[in-house]
Amino acid sequence: MAAPAEDRTLVGRVTHVADGDSLTVTIDDERFRIRLHQIDAPEQGQPGADAARQALADKVDDRVVRVRVVTVDDYGRLVAGIGLGERDVNRELVREGQAWAYRRYLEDRTLLADEAAAREAGRGLWADPGPVAPWDWRRQARESAQDARPGCRIKGNVSRRGERIYHLPGDRHYDRTRIDTAAGERWFCSETEARRAGWRHARGG
Repeated sequence: MAAPAEDRTLVGRVTHVADGDSLTVTIDDERFRIRLHQIDAPEQGQPGADAARQALADKVDDRVVRVRVVTVDDYGRLVAGIGLGERDVNRELVREGQAWAYRRYLEDRTLLADEAAAREAGRGLWADPGPVAPWDWRRQARESAQDARPGCRIKGNVSRRGERIYHLPGDRHYDRTRIDTAAGERWFCSETEARRAGWRHARGG
């Protein structure tokens, strides 16, 4: 089956939910990766990511859905709205505080009102008074990666209380820790280097 053309509605069964805004639908024994249109859910490793993925899975996993194709992205995924009966799944995720309205690709601005209502009610990710939008999280991750010296993967973080704490790859909070060199944080090549600079290992790894 050829890749579905843009502006078509297809019907298939959800066979995998990757995260809070992407899934796989099987149509006539062929699998298609779907990126939900107009919304952006927390990235893997970001607070709220597991809850967002579970919220989407609870709605659609192993269910037959309508896929309203808008376009195909640079990764070959179908960018689409997902319908379940009369329900608009993309909108539900925003209303429940499991995703942001994706400003960069927003066409229906009423999603901003849905997001504002979820924020006001403290639903989902908005239970955190200062959640980081996924697009900012991705930008920070890119900047952190650029600042890291080759082979130097130990993250030297400064906590809110000013404590200097380093995280090793595989540590519990390693993936969610972002390094801001402008705030005095830095990358280390070894634990010895980190300790000599005044950092301590995160408690509990």
